Amino acid sequence: MSQPTKERPTLQGQRIKTRKRDEKEKFDAKAFRDAIFLGIDSGSGDLELLSKFLDTSKLDYRLYGETLFDVLIAGGLLAPGGTIIDEPGDQQSRTQTCVFCGGADEESIRAYAQVITKLIRRYKFLEKTLEESLKKIIVFLKAFTVDEREKLAKFCGVLIAGAQISPTVLAATLQDHLVKDGIAAEFLIQVLRLWQSDKDATQVWNALRKSGLESKLLDFYPSSKRTQETLSTAFLSAGLTQLVDYHKAQLGSSFKKDLQSRLSELINESASTKELIAVVKESVAKYQIPEAEVSVLLWNTLMSAVEWNKKEELVADQAVKHLRGYSSLLAEFTKTPKAELALLVRIQEYCFDNMNFLKVFQKIVVLLYKTDVLSEDVILNWFKKDHSSRGKGHFLEQMKKFVEWLQNAEEDNSFAPRKVKSLNM
Repeated sequence: MSQPTKERPTLQGQRIKTRKRDEKEKFDAKAFRDAIFLGIDSGSGDLELLSKFLDTSKLDYRLYGETLFDVLIAGGLLAPGGTIIDEPGDQQSRTQTCVFCGGADEESIRAYAQVITKLIRRYKFLEKTLEESLKKIIVFLKAFTVDEREKLAKFCGVLIAGAQISPTVLAATLQDHLVKDGIAAEFLIQVLRLWQSDKDATQVWNALRKSGLESKLLDFYPSSKRTQETLSTAFLSAGLTQLVDYHKAQLGSSFKKDLQSRLSELINESASTKELIAVVKESVAKYQIPEAEVSVLLWNTLMSAVEWNKKEELVADQAVKHLRGYSSLLAEFTKTPKAELALLVRIQEYCFDNMNFLKVFQKIVVLLYKTDVLSEDVILNWFKKDHSSRGKGHFLEQMKKFVEWLQNAEEDNSFAPRKVKSLNM
């Protein structure tokens, strides 16, 4: 039987030493702030000397990154709400060497941005801290002066253009109090204006799209002014013309997707043509969708509403029967040659993309001609010069007899859609 282990004697009052690496440093933002102030003062506010000080300093940027950017941007420690912390006993609570206290001209703003850029190139971990700090500061916009807001916007514009921060920081302005007072929209425009001066509009728009902001631009405006007209007026006055064009195109694409989804539902529910026409007219009027785009949208919607027969010899009758039922819908929105041609080219490309429809193209065109969707002039112009290059040879050959008939009918002065019925195609 084993003997029980005897407890070893211990000295009373023994102190267990903590390893230095396990000791937690006390967080003292004020001490860090004061150290930055000393560095600024040692260089008499010279930004080049400040940059050298920050680069060679042994200060803990990993722990005090947010404090560092508070000082460099606002000049001191920011309290919740955006005011500078100034407590009794503080010898200095704010420095004049900061973005907010510097010049409002682009050269001055870029000089401060350069200090930040050099710093985050040396300390890569500060990139994320910078973005988070700017998001926090942007939320406090209402507490800043108009001058300070403008400087901050330009500062963000320079950093975004230089890819030091992501455009997603702009989403921080989407706070109810900032949107309601128009501060969010004003800040957005100032950022975009400087950003576009460094990059072209296409690059700016692509960056907005990648960050998911292109669909939220109207959200920067108060609900009572959240219209394309308001945005266009503000952007145009700021020289952001191309961004307006991109935004209109983006909105049109969004509206068209919604309309197509709605039409698909109605078709599946066997809604009448009259109902479909009413829905389309309402959307066209509301979102100002060009008729040429509407005709293509209707075609895409109608063709996606059917599960097509996989046998080529049967799909022709199925297509003609399906389209005949909606010919009056198509006719309602192909009242201009441009809309007719857009539809005809789309039909050509659809038949080329879907192998079973390669031999159905001519039958569809004849049907739409007979039902007054496509006119003689548009078909002839399509045949001569306005066709798509996709499957060009195949479809021109397929349409040759019908086009010859149209031309002969015109010469005989006896042209009429009903004659196609007796034409053996």
